[in-house]
Amino acid sequence: MVDLFMDKILVKNNKDRDELDTEREIVLRLQNRILMLFFGSGDCERCQDFAPTLKDFYKQLTDEFYVERAAQLVLIYVSLDDSEDQQDKFLKELPKRCLFLNYEDPYRKELGLMFEVEEVPTVVVVRPDCSVLLANAVTEITELGPDCYRNWQEASEIIDRNFELHEEFDENKSRSLTDPLRRMKYKVKDEKKKKKKKNKKKKGFLGGGGGDEEEEDEGEVAEDEEDNKAEKSH
Repeated sequence: MVDLFMDKILVKNNKDRDELDTEREIVLRLQNRILMLFFGSGDCERCQDFAPTLKDFYKQLTDEFYVERAAQLVLIYVSLDDSEDQQDKFLKELPKRCLFLNYEDPYRKELGLMFEVEEVPTVVVVRPDCSVLLANAVTEITELGPDCYRNWQEASEIIDRNFELHEEFDENKSRSLTDPLRRMKYKVKDEKKKKKKKNKKKKGFLGGGGGDEEEEDEGEVAEDEEDNKAEKSH
């Protein structure tokens, strides 16, 4: 999968639009991961309807609120938009941890031809060895949700099997009617601890943030930690 983007520039869907423009950054971000290439357009009604489903699907597999460790999964938006403004507007509907190609990059159209994309939305699922696992996973994602990732993982033979849902999302693990409430209580405590740590780090600096920016910053920290771990393992 790394070979697909080795000489390309991928951009993070965050407020700063950070670029992955070196071989080292591309390798750390893509190596040994399943790749989801989302071909879509902001003026496509079906794409607009599918975007919330895709966003929720990706968050449940990569956000630490839902999983102990993020799934080895990367989402890249391949824009088929008619303008850069349209692309930027649609990116706001997609996960902040996803990546995309610059609008002026002709590789967007090359990828469409390479994977024989004939309609949108299309989500091409690619194994780490660059072979196609699914030509279009839109229906599977919509009908099965995050559960289909287990099938992808087994079929891709990823080295480190790290998918693990939190207990509160596994109905079979509930021992009593009070279990969900008890787990939620500890969840709230954990969130408070995280906020305290974050506030301590902010002391001595001007300004502040909230809402989506706060969620984005936490995501960036988690993503950086994951990449650092990947680097140490090599």
